[in-house]
Amino acid sequence: MTTHFITAEIDVQEDPKQLNQEIQQELEKRGEPLRWSVTEVDQQTQTAKVEAIVTTKH
Repeated sequence: MTTHFITAEIDVQEDPKQLNQEIQQELEKRGEPLRWSVTEVDQQTQTAKVEAIVTTKH
């Protein structure tokens, strides 16, 4: 099992619950998320920068 530090850019949703689901879905494409946090929100482009640690079976 290998851990990776990744960053992702997610479109900000009106509903905070939807944002959480969007983040989870995006991170799961790259591995199994161990932890993540929103580190920046760009109001102009309506995106959130997410930093995460994920594991893969490689």
